[in-house]
Amino acid sequence: MSNLATAFLVAAERHSDRPALFWGETQIRYGEIARSSAWLARELVAKFAVQKGERVAIWLKNRPEFVTALFGVLGTGAVVVPVNNFLKSEEVAYLLEDAGITVVITESALGEGLADLQARRPGLKSLLVDDFPSHPAPGDFPPGRLEASRSDLAVLIYTSGTTGKPKGAMLTHGNLLHNVESCRQVLQVVDFDRFVLLLPMFHSFMLTVCVLLPLIVGGSMVIIRSVHPPKSMIQEMLQNQGSVLPAMAALFRLLATLPPGIELPLRLCISGAGPLPGEILRAFNERHPKVPLIEGYGLSEASPVVSVNPVFGPWIPGTIGPPIPDVEMSVQDDSGKLLPDGVDGEICVRGGNVMQGYWNAPDKTNETLVDGWLRTGDIGHRRPDGYYVITDRKKDMLKPNGINVYPREIEEVLYQFPGIREAAVVGEPCERRGERPVAFVSLDEGRTFDEKAILGFLRERLADFKLPRRAHHLPALPRNATGKILKTALRERLSSAD
Repeated sequence: MSNLATAFLVAAERHSDRPALFWGETQIRYGEIARSSAWLARELVAKFAVQKGERVAIWLKNRPEFVTALFGVLGTGAVVVPVNNFLKSEEVAYLLEDAGITVVITESALGEGLADLQARRPGLKSLLVDDFPSHPAPGDFPPGRLEASRSDLAVLIYTSGTTGKPKGAMLTHGNLLHNVESCRQVLQVVDFDRFVLLLPMFHSFMLTVCVLLPLIVGGSMVIIRSVHPPKSMIQEMLQNQGSVLPAMAALFRLLATLPPGIELPLRLCISGAGPLPGEILRAFNERHPKVPLIEGYGLSEASPVVSVNPVFGPWIPGTIGPPIPDVEMSVQDDSGKLLPDGVDGEICVRGGNVMQGYWNAPDKTNETLVDGWLRTGDIGHRRPDGYYVITDRKKDMLKPNGINVYPREIEEVLYQFPGIREAAVVGEPCERRGERPVAFVSLDEGRTFDEKAILGFLRERLADFKLPRRAHHLPALPRNATGKILKTALRERLSSAD
């Protein structure tokens, strides 16, 4: 299969009458998505003159039309740019400008932001999914537009931009097809699997594992309409018999508290988009002993999956497992020297899933792609059994008195304190020691914050040089759209309080 559009069409032809999407009570079949995608591709070419290689933005909330838009754009030979629907219009305008976008596929619910965008970018053309026909007339994709090769650019994923402006990771058809096939093998995906989609579809984790993977292998997606209230989310999962749930740690913490009598229909849970605290894993395993919860690791620049604990084990808590098939990992120092097992360094990745570089950012590309390796910015080590451990983000590492301290180690202990729901540790400048850890926590409902008790709990379990100087309570820790805790916002809170 030379590209993502033709790979999907092969599955659609084979499973034309099989449900591809579940959306509440609605089922949408493969054949319907193929017809709608072909209609959209013809519309984009005829009315908007979309060219091969042109970037087209998809700015939507989670909904079935996202899939139609994805394969419709790819079916024109153009490049998909998924846009975070939680961004303000000023932030979206930056992405559109950076990618040179003149056409955006969006929805009426985002109309206020769209009007602002069009004021900022005169000439910006939009196509509302609200106006898509329910039953478009059958027709082919535009002639000559399904010929993209594996080396052609398919998707431009903008990184979350937690430091500086977001950068567009250039992913080819080959990068994404490589990652889909590796995930199919390692997750043992079959064509009757139903992937439960909870996180935003614009995120690389969801785009590859919850959209492309099931729809290319002939499986299906259960798109949860809203995660609030949790009861309706669970009901939709049960109603449509989801079998695989890729999500983030906070969701598995919630599922660990389900009352007796509710048993999940899942065969597998995959934790990504951030670390899985050991305490959450323990609680989930205790409540759902028959459902494996395996931790994996990835980043947008790697399409995104890099490693995962094997489906049938061994599952080793605190690890991200070995590399997925046909992907290599190594641990290197700043000079690029390979480090031995057990020694922390920067995690590096090599394989067909690694991006081509950053859009319009050759200097950043050269910093990140070095000697054939993707330098991830994550610190960790390889165990003798071949499993990898992520210690922390390179930029998050603290150095009190010049000694390396990894916030995640402190956070793991904080999660063991009764009543702590979320925990994050950041560094604060200290005249005497250079830097000192500071903890931020949120609590379960009904719990009272006791800073003295928390710091005392840590003092019994951590070396003195790792101890936070203080702990702060917030109702909820700041997160980005995909659930990652925004440590930049916590650092800003510290600096503004001084």
